[in-house]
Amino acid sequence: MSESAPQKTVLTQPLILLMAFITGVAVSNLYYIQPIQALVATTFHVTSGAVGTVAMLTQVGYALGLLLIVPFGDVTSRYQLILRMLGLSLLSLLAAYLAPNFIFFALTGLMIGLTSVVPQIIIPYAAVLAQPQKRGAVLGTILSGLLMGVLLSRSFSGIISSYIHWRWVYLIATIAIVLLILLAALKLPKDSRPKNGPSYWQTISSIPGLIAHQRLLREAAINGFFMFGTLSIFWSTLIFYMASPAYRLGSGTVGLLAILGAAGALAAPIIGRLADAKSPRFIIATGLFMMTISYLLFLFWGHFMPILMLGIVLLDVGNQCGQVANQTRVQMLGEATSSRNNTVFMFAYFMGGASGSFFGALAWSFGGWVAVCLLALAYQCLALIAHFILYRPKSTG
Repeated sequence: MSESAPQKTVLTQPLILLMAFITGVAVSNLYYIQPIQALVATTFHVTSGAVGTVAMLTQVGYALGLLLIVPFGDVTSRYQLILRMLGLSLLSLLAAYLAPNFIFFALTGLMIGLTSVVPQIIIPYAAVLAQPQKRGAVLGTILSGLLMGVLLSRSFSGIISSYIHWRWVYLIATIAIVLLILLAALKLPKDSRPKNGPSYWQTISSIPGLIAHQRLLREAAINGFFMFGTLSIFWSTLIFYMASPAYRLGSGTVGLLAILGAAGALAAPIIGRLADAKSPRFIIATGLFMMTISYLLFLFWGHFMPILMLGIVLLDVGNQCGQVANQTRVQMLGEATSSRNNTVFMFAYFMGGASGSFFGALAWSFGGWVAVCLLALAYQCLALIAHFILYRPKSTG
């Protein structure tokens, strides 16, 4: 076995839950910025469009981390890699807390993204350790932890910043990473660099070949790009919509609304089991339709809070359908290249998120909520075309 995972490691339910917890806390760093963008803009005296670049830079940093750091998981100890990245993440969060000006803060956003790739090191590690027939369920549980981190980070950031200064969000996050380092050091299974494995540069240089020769990987990357882009369009602009005359509400409300997305997290293990039992393509298509419907609701009836809440549930569950099913498929492509395949998928996924954050903020500046919804529906149309036309399968699965 060429993987770095020790063969004697047993993937027990407590270990799966621990991995899910670490994944959730680590990924939270990417999303603290979204509910507090208006507050950050006020502190640094910049426009909403300018502060939108911080969310974009955070996701670009994450995408770069996926491309340059996650492949190390195929050539070195994942245990050591996780601890090192958590340490660097701690320093990045502390720098954000202390940022003296907007330019410095924006650069810390890039570094926070770059160092927050721990979940994408854990996911292929868990996939390798899991029994093949249970891989979807295991990934579903870990991805539920990831989504809970995404959702609760927005809730935490929005609610905390409505009572105390937004900078405290980053200080508390720094303390959380200290706890995570202790847990990871004590509980995660230790591994070692695989013998006779490829070098880091051989691993990086092999990525274009993986993309060229794996049609399924290209398909997952493309619809992942557009699905996460659609999700990011919503969450990067919701604070501006809440503050507009439609609602006249603040960051605390955004934090509370983010809790609704817990439906997606709770559904993730179920989606994972369905991915094991049924066609992942069917689940991805279901997610695409749910996300499209959510934006039709936002466009025509988003000014009614109950409809907005329903749309949030559909949006987050739909995105989770896509992510769980896509990652289950990607992790079936081979253990020896599991980290690199995950890198390709998640790089495209977060570049989609970065584009959604950037163009979402621009759309809001130019045309308000209607422009935001039309942009998201354009993303969904492209995803549907890719799924049903460009990558139409000869057989299901």
